[in-house]
Amino acid sequence: MTKIDFKKTLKPLYAPSAKDFVVVNVPTINFIKVDGAGPPGNQAYTDACGWLYPISYGLKFMSKITLEQDYVVPPLEGLWWANDMTAYTDDRRDEWLWTLMIMVPDWITNDMYAQALETAATKLGSPPATLRLEAFTEGKSVQILHIGPFSEEGPTLARLHNEYMPAQGLDWNSNHHEIYLSDPRRTAPEKLKTVLRQPVKSV
Repeated sequence: MTKIDFKKTLKPLYAPSAKDFVVVNVPTINFIKVDGAGPPGNQAYTDACGWLYPISYGLKFMSKITLEQDYVVPPLEGLWWANDMTAYTDDRRDEWLWTLMIMVPDWITNDMYAQALETAATKLGSPPATLRLEAFTEGKSVQILHIGPFSEEGPTLARLHNEYMPAQGLDWNSNHHEIYLSDPRRTAPEKLKTVLRQPVKSV
């Protein structure tokens, strides 16, 4: 039985350079998603992860047993925005909005998701209202690998938004996207690896 690692089969999306911005074309990908608000690590954020991981691993084992197709559960990802984007530059974290999500293979069906959700609910109770399986399309995007603490992403994002994108004739096309390649519980802050992605469009 083969075991697919999407970080390898979709390497351009999960392993960008840490030195230079790169442009990628992100296809439509299915995700389990849940929405929330406030700073990373708050109760809503923790609860969201508490649902995403059991369902994701439930689907993995279901796929392995019933479809004889195994895969590595992909990393946690997050979309971030605010109604007033100065909430980011001013670090007003209570105003931050987010969607946490984990990719699932395209052979995972709605019925499989419903079964995994039901199994998780027997242990966790009622699921969040926004928990869902949903296709997501970003298309043309600019990304870079950030190595270091999350709190030090600011200069790289400022260079992306204020220098690289204007020089390339690009503008925002969707929310800021982060892919968490490291487990912050097991990785020193200075060694954390995070893909920083910005969907773009031509001006």
